[in-house]
Amino acid sequence: MLVVDDDPMIRHLITVNLELEGFEVSQAEDGRSCLSMVAAVEPHVIVLDVAMPRLDGLATATALRGDPATSGIKILMVSARAQQNDIRRGIAAGVDVYLTKPFDPDALIRAVHDLAEAAEAAEAAEADVDEG
Repeated sequence: MLVVDDDPMIRHLITVNLELEGFEVSQAEDGRSCLSMVAAVEPHVIVLDVAMPRLDGLATATALRGDPATSGIKILMVSARAQQNDIRRGIAAGVDVYLTKPFDPDALIRAVHDLAEAAEAAEAAEADVDEG
């Protein structure tokens, strides 16, 4: 699990909630840090903010989807940008789930669990194909 947000308080809040659910969580403060860490962390799910310095969440999601090594990672975007156009741009960038701030911690946890299960199922299916 990788949590990416430039606000340390939000990063901490999300991390604590996910760790209480048993997830192992790494953190990055912006999109560039996320992209440089992703190979070492190997997350199944990335929780990603939109508005960040250096490289925003939309550009980060697009980069992750464009790289075969990271294209299968599930992305949950958490953003204060709540207009339909913002959500459409997130989905177009390859985001799997888009939650708006302020978010319900229970909704975040449910979404992460669902994405993690989907990622594990896809990984298992890929392993079956490789073995067959």
